[in-house]
Amino acid sequence: MSHVSSQVLDQAFRQARTFNKFQDQPVSDAVLQQIVELAQWGPTAMNGQPVRYVFVRSPEAKQRLAPAMAAGNLAKTLAAPVTVIVAADSQFFEHLPTQFPAVPGARDSFVGNPAMAASTASRDSHLQGAYFIIAARLLGLDCGPMGGFDAAKVNAEFFPDGRFQSQFLINLGYGDPAGNYPRGPRLGFDQVAQIL
Repeated sequence: MSHVSSQVLDQAFRQARTFNKFQDQPVSDAVLQQIVELAQWGPTAMNGQPVRYVFVRSPEAKQRLAPAMAAGNLAKTLAAPVTVIVAADSQFFEHLPTQFPAVPGARDSFVGNPAMAASTASRDSHLQGAYFIIAARLLGLDCGPMGGFDAAKVNAEFFPDGRFQSQFLINLGYGDPAGNYPRGPRLGFDQVAQIL
């Protein structure tokens, strides 16, 4: 059985933190592209890949995002090098004939079932956002995922046609540990799992 080094496991999980503060160091377009290209390999239902990303980086774009932020998340979001809007494409299934040719009728099962399409898009875009966090960590960046924002305001400002729906936000950059809270404990195996 092959496995990655302990250092890689530390970087992706054990030593990784949720960052509230970042160094004054830009994140290049090339690095953003690398993260997306790496994260896309994570599994989704029928390879649907419903996630859509908006990288909010310019001061003008940050000001568009600011009215939607909860008070506790505003300053750190404005200061972060990049804030990623992780959104779900409600019409993701349009791509299934290409993305999942193994089942030719896959698209049709979503066309007439908007509730199933919405739940699949939400679930899988959250999964893809998690893959994004792991990919960013493996590529040397730090993340500050957040739920403290008004999704309706983000959707109205960035997705006015209603097709995409914001799911959560991630502040992204090269972390400054001075902004970290003390690390909280994790629940033990017996508290979260059972083997039947």
